[in-house]
Amino acid sequence: MFFGTPAIAVPALEALCAVTEVVGVICQPDRPAGRGLAVQAPAVKQAAERRGLPVHQPTKVRTGTVHEWLRERRVDVAVVMAYGRILPAPVLQAPALGCLNLHASVLPRYRGAAPIQWAILEGETETGVSLMQMDEGLDTGPVLAVRRLEIRPNDTTGSLSERLANLAADVVRLDLPAALRGELSAEPQRAELATYAPLLGAKDARLDFTRPASEVVRRVRAMAPRPGASTLLCGKRLRVTEAAIGDLPAAGPPGRVTLWDRRRVLVATPSGSVEILRAQLEGRRELSAQDLANGRVLGDGDVLGA
Repeated sequence: MFFGTPAIAVPALEALCAVTEVVGVICQPDRPAGRGLAVQAPAVKQAAERRGLPVHQPTKVRTGTVHEWLRERRVDVAVVMAYGRILPAPVLQAPALGCLNLHASVLPRYRGAAPIQWAILEGETETGVSLMQMDEGLDTGPVLAVRRLEIRPNDTTGSLSERLANLAADVVRLDLPAALRGELSAEPQRAELATYAPLLGAKDARLDFTRPASEVVRRVRAMAPRPGASTLLCGKRLRVTEAAIGDLPAAGPPGRVTLWDRRRVLVATPSGSVEILRAQLEGRRELSAQDLANGRVLGDGDVLGA
């Protein structure tokens, strides 16, 4: 049985179908999405239906009958990736061999719901996918295998998620069969090394130009493509979708804009400048830096955050 909901989990499902018999898929219910808020099926559901797999979308997991649904299908093992809900003990115990989780970090670092965003925010240079035996804690179970990859200097949450999705598929193909044959030992996590990665909210997307330039740029990368890091320009929301550490100075207090040749946008911070490469002003379309300057969205001397 496969538990998963968003697009990042689809390669793992496809890999699972290649190495074993998948008797069903469990994902979260269809929900409104997009600008028109039309009800859409999760990416994992769409992938499962293309393969003709039975899909179950319980509205409740803790008080529902998911464990009975698993037992009826005589599930040997459940593989979980980005399902989005904590599984209670009856569900964890329903498969004969329990539940194995594919977690997008090198455990015990970044336990929780947003490990990819937090790894970028904290300036990590490496992350990975951990295969762990699930227990009732939050990503606290023993680890069977870890595969690592580099976080590139320009990685966003979007680009890093794609690479981790493919890495998770490698874990399913290469490590999961070995784990089920008993060839991998489950290593307990060192709790004293644990860090947590809770969901990020709207306040976490706000850019603070009183912070170092490197930190501001990491926040832009961590919030891309959604929800997008943002600041205020004359009371309107300016969503910054791409930024880099500036190689030119920006004069004035933190947040002050300097335009270079009307094609580059630099913003002052206490430690160098942030170069805005792409941004979108509330009510307008996304623009390049040159268009932001030439279209008079941003002017020399504007102050962001005011």
